[in-house]
Amino acid sequence: MKQEYKKKSVIVTGADNGIGLAMTRELLSSGRYLVGALDLSDDSLSVLQKDCPERLRICICDVTDGDAVGAAVESLASEWGRIDILLNNACLAVFGRFEEKAVNDSRREFEVNYWGAVSLIRAVLPHMKSARKGVIHNVSSGVGITGFPGIYGYASSKGALEALTRTLALELKEFGIVVNLMHPPLTRTRSSSPLGIPEQAMDNPERVGRRLARKIGSRRPVITPDFRTGAGLLLSRHFPVFMGRMLAWMTERARKE
Repeated sequence: MKQEYKKKSVIVTGADNGIGLAMTRELLSSGRYLVGALDLSDDSLSVLQKDCPERLRICICDVTDGDAVGAAVESLASEWGRIDILLNNACLAVFGRFEEKAVNDSRREFEVNYWGAVSLIRAVLPHMKSARKGVIHNVSSGVGITGFPGIYGYASSKGALEALTRTLALELKEFGIVVNLMHPPLTRTRSSSPLGIPEQAMDNPERVGRRLARKIGSRRPVITPDFRTGAGLLLSRHFPVFMGRMLAWMTERARKE
């Protein structure tokens, strides 16, 4: 038990598929973390739990349900005695041009991508403030900076998440809590599939997840899996209009090819 107590405790949302699943797998493989995996299902996670029954806790939880989120976090904190790291990875993307898309679809995107993160942060904050330390990673997207056609709800929610992260980084610094952004590249995940971008133009979720997991707990303001992603993100921040137009053009060209 003492040996397990030395391990860092991590909560990962959206952990049953894509980047979240790859990160959860890598964190468990390292042997250095206790992982609380939150998602709507455990189809993939149940396989991992067979190999790591002592270090993986699965919570079937909708991040838009504040009561369920609170109960899951309290259960994990009670068992582990603390929450060291939160990774807000759960997301929803509904493809559709502005005039063709139902407003409720975009409300749902915000409920998952933005308000879901807010609920998790509010739930872990008392534990981190009590310990006077903690790290909160919010997974964002370059489209939250540049915009992207056909995905205004997702892009807008990620832009809001960027602003939330920068604000909380300032507010919580005095408590020893770091709040920062994780930026994966465009990846072959369930949320990106509606874009219609050819698979060869997107990165592999296993590769991205492994690289990001190795940087879990980083206190840098922005975390990327590799230099190329970091360079692209830097360009997006300095030239958002140009990069948005270029990415839209490249995507349309890739679709046609």
